[in-house]
Amino acid sequence: MTYRYFLLPLAIALVGSATAATPATPERRAADLVARMSLAEKVAQLQSAAPALPRLGIPAYEWWNEGLHGAARAGYATVFPQAIGLAATWDPDLLRRVGDAVSREARARFDAIGAGRDHGRYEGLTIWSPNVNIFRDPRWGRGQETYGEDPYLTGRLAVGFVEGIQGPDPAHPRAIATPKHFAVHSGPEAGRHGFDIDVSPHDLEATFLPAFRAAVTEGHAGSVMCAYNALHGTPVCADAALLGGILRKDWGFRGYVVSDCDAIDDMTKFHYYRPDNAGSSAAAIAAGTDLDCGFAYADLAEALRRGDVAESVLDTSLVRLFAARYRLGEIGAPAVKPKPVDTKAHSALSLRAALESMVLLKNEHGTLPLRGTPRIAVIGPNADTVETLEANYHATPRAPVTPLLGLRARFGTERVSYAQGSPVAGGVPVPIPETALRTDHGSDAGTGLAGSYFANTRFDGKPLATRVDRTVDFDWDHVTPAGLPDGRYAVRWTGTLVPPGPGDYTLAVHVERCFDCAGHDPVRLFVDGKPVIDDKGDDKDVQATLHFDDARAHDLRLDYVHSGEDQGVRLQWLPPAEAQLAEAERTVAAADIAVAFVGLSPDVEGEELHVDVPGFDGGDRTDIGLPAAQQALLERATAGGKPLVVVLMSGSAVALNWAQAHASAIVAAWYPGEDGGTAIAQILAGDYNPAGRLPVTFYRSVLDLPPFASYQMKGRTYRYFKGTPLYPFGHGLSYTSFAYTDARVSAKTVDAGQTVTASVTVRNSGPRAGDEVVQAYVSYPATDTLAPVRNLVGIQRVHLVAGESRTVSFPLDPRRLSSVDASGKRAVVAGNYSLFIGGGQPGDAPGQRVDFAIDGRQALPR
Repeated sequence: MTYRYFLLPLAIALVGSATAATPATPERRAADLVARMSLAEKVAQLQSAAPALPRLGIPAYEWWNEGLHGAARAGYATVFPQAIGLAATWDPDLLRRVGDAVSREARARFDAIGAGRDHGRYEGLTIWSPNVNIFRDPRWGRGQETYGEDPYLTGRLAVGFVEGIQGPDPAHPRAIATPKHFAVHSGPEAGRHGFDIDVSPHDLEATFLPAFRAAVTEGHAGSVMCAYNALHGTPVCADAALLGGILRKDWGFRGYVVSDCDAIDDMTKFHYYRPDNAGSSAAAIAAGTDLDCGFAYADLAEALRRGDVAESVLDTSLVRLFAARYRLGEIGAPAVKPKPVDTKAHSALSLRAALESMVLLKNEHGTLPLRGTPRIAVIGPNADTVETLEANYHATPRAPVTPLLGLRARFGTERVSYAQGSPVAGGVPVPIPETALRTDHGSDAGTGLAGSYFANTRFDGKPLATRVDRTVDFDWDHVTPAGLPDGRYAVRWTGTLVPPGPGDYTLAVHVERCFDCAGHDPVRLFVDGKPVIDDKGDDKDVQATLHFDDARAHDLRLDYVHSGEDQGVRLQWLPPAEAQLAEAERTVAAADIAVAFVGLSPDVEGEELHVDVPGFDGGDRTDIGLPAAQQALLERATAGGKPLVVVLMSGSAVALNWAQAHASAIVAAWYPGEDGGTAIAQILAGDYNPAGRLPVTFYRSVLDLPPFASYQMKGRTYRYFKGTPLYPFGHGLSYTSFAYTDARVSAKTVDAGQTVTASVTVRNSGPRAGDEVVQAYVSYPATDTLAPVRNLVGIQRVHLVAGESRTVSFPLDPRRLSSVDASGKRAVVAGNYSLFIGGGQPGDAPGQRVDFAIDGRQALPR
């Protein structure tokens, strides 16, 4: 669908004259509108929560919307795998389809309210995604939001996603994509608001800018978000050389720039760039930051009064912003019939993306796929939690399938047993599992708790709905459960808590607190009739530690009142380690094979989290190994000699050194989205042949890494790391095998500036159909001392049935063959080059090498 709203005569009449034959351009309409605005109106429109201008026929519009891996934070929508999982597909066309689905769902939400009406946060068509920062260090908690560590792969995936978000008609985008955070931004989280990065000209051009360049010059992104950090003392949102020079002049960007949220305020408070927000705002808008996510631009009126900035500078930004709104059809467009948000087709696409994202890291003696009808012991803290499906920046899935539920559906409930086994990390509560919850004391008590759902906040009268909830682990962001009417409601869960053994138990109620909203939801927890938690919505009393002498059942009641704008509730615990380990050991002993779901969670890695436990720091990590509690679980699970399959669920690399040595098989499943449990089950059963590849290097230890705060790329990522990784970038196994022959290039010697076409024949030499991710890596002349060890320059994901062959070609244009000198200049240089084409990096996967030479030198534009 296209949105040719700007052709409407009525809309044209509202904002300026035009002939019927020559309608006004969005820029002309925007300029006419801005010319009729007062200074106060202009200042208000430069902030992300732009108010309505009734006298000019302009509705209120909140620019902030999220779509990293689904139309987020505004109710039910399709939840795709987290961005790092999408990156593991190595499939730009899939990213294009995912972006298309995300923007269609955002457009459906927008249409449900109607064009020309006020749109609040997360209801608009300006989507602040994708995150194309380079995941330079696995300790960064927000690395999960990126497409990995490689500039070329990130760029290819970013172009696909941006094109999907915006649609095929640049004059009438379905939505506007916003690559972020421009530029050189990847932690640490703790100091991000005032961090000044000293990056070399070489690393800036060779590593940190290429993906943004691709998103702008090839994907034609309509917006870019500037980051919190500074470069060489200048906050990037006020960096005219970056925004006006590189972005607009060198790359030809014609869209608008939005700040990261409160980044302009940070310039005053943390960077000390200007003494007040009037000065910081003047500097930012003059440099090219058109829109402030925040309120600092409210002081632009004072900046004008002082002469810090000219009103014409404000007008330039306003024209960019209103031109974007006109292109989107957000102003003056007719109402259209809204379409469904989370469709079956999009759900099927989410499952497909999850399947493509799975990376088989190890498969000793053909342990996978599982054969016959084994008795499976499912263990681990990530086996049955919604949050490890969703990751961060997520929508609300309508029917999430956890790994436990997926395995039960595929192999049969009677063949699958379960024990949680451990928390994600010591001191971090996890949802109380179904194995510890009963509906009552009787011998026929059901698993879970009885939930009574009231259409009021006083628990008055008869509940509108009753049901049994296996666990209390709910994402209710902008949705109402159990058919309750929209608005305020209350839920009471009753039953019993059955601890797995004696010891001290910390019980916790976690409420997903909304940001910057009116009111929070209170909760009360009773054990054996006594109140143990009474949180009035201020998070001051959300944990209690109790001692249980044995494993008998205890009465449990949880009252949750949705009187504010919070987004869900989880009933959690931290049980004694020995009780959980013993329960897991018993469960494994009664099974044929153990499948352990371990890794990380959005509770410990993410954006500026309040986490301070061993191995973690404010959303980042200080240790890349598997947390000790989970390591103990894996070791206990193998004590009886049963085969162990490890499924890693995380947003980043985890050093699975012990598992690599002792587990029978390992699968990286990332945070796999709403149907992740189904995808995992299909991989383990062999219904789908895994072909995902690692978008990041898995190091063995933090000792392999430079200091986290250093942005020097030497020693980082596969391009500059000279050690031996646990699993290299690009690694991934299959249930079949592939062979490569007949690698060649179009010419053995070419002049600098010419395109070299490389090709290879790949054959499925194994017993079953599968995908192969064909990768091309170039190695540079020995005289180029700053060049990476090798550099990815081509990817193609191909499907081959058993015995099938296909010739795969890679046109290597000058930019793909270029390198960067110490001053940041990019050029194709003379010398002998080597190209490896295969299923991974040289030495890790089958493939072939071919050599060629380049004569002369060709400088390339930035």
